[in-house]
Amino acid sequence: MAKQTELFPSAPKHLSPLKMRRDAEHKVWTENKAQLIARYLRYFVFITKHGAYIDGFAAPKDPSNPQSWAAKLVVESEPKFLRQFFWCELEPDRAKYLEELAASQPPVKPSRRHEVLVGDFNKSIDQILAGGVITDKTATFCLLDQYTCECEWATLEKLASHKAPGHNKIELFYFLAVGWMPRTLAGFTKNVDVPERWWGRDDWKSLQSLGPTKLQLKFEERFRKDLGYRNVYSFPIYEHDRGSGKQMFTMIHASDHDEAPRLMQRAYRNVMKPLESEEQLAFELGGKPPVMV
Repeated sequence: MAKQTELFPSAPKHLSPLKMRRDAEHKVWTENKAQLIARYLRYFVFITKHGAYIDGFAAPKDPSNPQSWAAKLVVESEPKFLRQFFWCELEPDRAKYLEELAASQPPVKPSRRHEVLVGDFNKSIDQILAGGVITDKTATFCLLDQYTCECEWATLEKLASHKAPGHNKIELFYFLAVGWMPRTLAGFTKNVDVPERWWGRDDWKSLQSLGPTKLQLKFEERFRKDLGYRNVYSFPIYEHDRGSGKQMFTMIHASDHDEAPRLMQRAYRNVMKPLESEEQLAFELGGKPPVMV
């Protein structure tokens, strides 16, 4: 534990979201979103030595750029401590990328499970959680890289409440499109049930006037109070390809474990640097830290 504490000598026990943002050494661009997730999970499994990974919107956003595809980066990451993968995709023609990815995986020991679920993730999550694979002691991570309003609030509630009290909740990586969310919400003159299911309440129109910072803080508050997560922090993601530097997303990271924010801040800081060797991470993270389940 002492070794792990020394790894983050300047990180106070509880960092505010805005403090975490100011401490970042550089901007993380939209094309690095997937690398951020993969980097964090690489750190995490050096502690857990196991885990399950759920990807709610798993098909590649840009099939021509495999480095922007989280499902591929995570499953190919070393060491291969993650054991169960649940990849979800609404469109069958896009799910083919996931099926090809699953078929291309080499056999490893212990064996791994790769399951592709085609259909609405808000319904597929019931099948995943009822399958008996994710127990109270399974370290579980769920990536929710939605475009705008695809992930319903009821789905977040299912994920947050799956494990029994006293066990750490399923960890969430929730991408919120702060760059164009007000414009998107303003466009819902019909089908208003979509943003209502997304926000989980009928006061979703109040979000239209909020800028990126206030919008993310609103979500952080609900992740803490309504979903019950102990540690909730936001990590901004910026537009790069057009040179504007505008914040397009924020990734809200929700976890019950007190080491998780430190690992994510390290991943955010190092995402564009060369990967640390397994020997280095084993030395820094592989001592006897608390078990993250």
